[in-house]
Amino acid sequence: MPTLTVDWSDRRRGFRRRHFNIAEPAGLQCYHPCLLFATTIRALDRLVSTLGRSPQRAAHLAAGARGEDEAFFYLRKLGFTIIARDFRSPRRPGDIDLIAIEKNTLCFVEVKTRSRRDYLPAETAVDEQKRKTLSALAREYLRQYAQAQGKSPAFRFDVISIYLESNGQPDITLFRDAFPMS
Repeated sequence: MPTLTVDWSDRRRGFRRRHFNIAEPAGLQCYHPCLLFATTIRALDRLVSTLGRSPQRAAHLAAGARGEDEAFFYLRKLGFTIIARDFRSPRRPGDIDLIAIEKNTLCFVEVKTRSRRDYLPAETAVDEQKRKTLSALAREYLRQYAQAQGKSPAFRFDVISIYLESNGQPDITLFRDAFPMS
């Protein structure tokens, strides 16, 4: 009986799932393992929400997660191909929110979300320290990419500024090539 073992964690929802052993019932064949995986994850999500055991997140973390989701769909609408979300390295602190490809350019995207416009613009939160962190993580990713593909691609750093308006529609601004690698 074949078994699919999955090692997956979802930091966005605040909990981790590890090692699901999913066995096919006798006589049934799964033609697409991803469909089985997605169906199982959805069923487990419904079970968790039914049981009421999903942890509550702080409002600013929930807004940040919603902003990253909005940025994901916005970039897809613009024709970007998303290849990674929340890229992390075991050797460096921090994360890169989205890694995408536009035409032949690899884009490292930092998403900044605000629920109000009272303070400085959201994009100003990408300060020198954040740029250094993003550059170090991008170097790590580019090293892995070059080993896998045999060449280093053209790349840039983008910043997406998102304001979650009270009317439900987000105000999204994309800053292409926002800063150089430091």
